[in-house]
Amino acid sequence: MACDGESPRLLAAGDPRLAPRSELEHALGLIRAFRAPDPEQAAFQRQILAFCAEHPDALWRTCLTGHLTASALIVSHDGRRGLLCLHKKLGRWLQLGGHVDGDANLPAAALREAVEESGIPDLCVDPRPIDLDAHRIPARAEEPEHWHLDVRFRIVAPSERALVLSEESLQLRWFERGQLASVEADASVRRLFDRLALPG
Repeated sequence: MACDGESPRLLAAGDPRLAPRSELEHALGLIRAFRAPDPEQAAFQRQILAFCAEHPDALWRTCLTGHLTASALIVSHDGRRGLLCLHKKLGRWLQLGGHVDGDANLPAAALREAVEESGIPDLCVDPRPIDLDAHRIPARAEEPEHWHLDVRFRIVAPSERALVLSEESLQLRWFERGQLASVEADASVRRLFDRLALPG
């Protein structure tokens, strides 16, 4: 699907600008170009760049100290709501996204994860990051505690598409900003809603 009627910056699956890339430098260029809106975001930007300078395998989850991830707030076609999932392993309401698995084209990775986790096939991504985050993932039997260095994007959904749960989620739900308090969404999720100025 072309992103008809949307900003020309929005890209759909199949666009050559979303082709897979393997070189870490491609991802780092996008992160360096991010214009941090506040000191917290600037600190995350420095942290992610410093980590990647020390870990050339940061695109891969086999980098056990931590790795790059890509996620997105999927915004409804009318711009009023954002889609969150109740994550099965973490038990929290989060934006959709996950591991990039070697793909340095971070908006493409975010779009791929969003399609897989929402069941909406014809999403469109703005390739400019809107937010950065670095957070610890608790240790589990199969992996130690580690960093997720998350680069976040805006993805736009077409109108009236059915949602399909993935194995990663217990629920999918559209939220207006004012509804986040009812599920105790964490600060980084609220920040995404604020970043996109969704109505509350």
